[in-house]
Amino acid sequence: MKIAIIIPVYNEAQVIKKTLLDLKKYFKTKKLKNIDLVVVDDGSIDNSGQLALTHANYLLTHKKNCGLGAALATGIEFAKRNNYDFCVTFDSDGQHDPKDIGTALKKLANYDIVIGSRFIGTHSNMPKSRRLILLVSNLITWLFFGVWTTDSQSGFRGLNKKAIQTIRLKSNRMEVSSEFFGEIKRLSLKFSEIPIHVRYTKYSLSKGQKNINSANVLVKLLYMLSR
Repeated sequence: MKIAIIIPVYNEAQVIKKTLLDLKKYFKTKKLKNIDLVVVDDGSIDNSGQLALTHANYLLTHKKNCGLGAALATGIEFAKRNNYDFCVTFDSDGQHDPKDIGTALKKLANYDIVIGSRFIGTHSNMPKSRRLILLVSNLITWLFFGVWTTDSQSGFRGLNKKAIQTIRLKSNRMEVSSEFFGEIKRLSLKFSEIPIHVRYTKYSLSKGQKNINSANVLVKLLYMLSR
């Protein structure tokens, strides 16, 4: 069984080394094997790529910044071409907890795709303003795609081989999170959510999507759907 952890990176030199070492430490503790760390450097202008190269199994590089969606598409295409059985998308900024990977892999025994939700189980310390924005995003995702989720903008996802082989992402930037649900609907994929533990820091909040950008993401999503 081959597993890829897909980690999109853009100017994360401050944290990428720790993120990768935390993942490797977890795999060693749990004695998990055949897991590859696949970093997609999305045109970073700092030394994120060089740092990742030391600790990742594979480093895929975009010559220029193409966006989160493009980075995820590159990672999933790599998993497809190399015949991985499962893949997990994992944020590079230190928000995600490696322990949730085990939960995702167990769930994928019965589902094609799992989404890590910050709103089931133990709630995170997410700012209230972001909670409101995410609720609106969930409603929009449901209206467009007919799939209800408690966390449409989650960056933590698990895919089985069927999902890896069939999902096709068109959007290049942040609207990709909602697009996954369009693919779930289009392909009739079996979908479930799992609770995840998110560690918010001043750094991760500063790097994350700003509330003011949410309207722009919606416009791009509408444009993508009209094509």
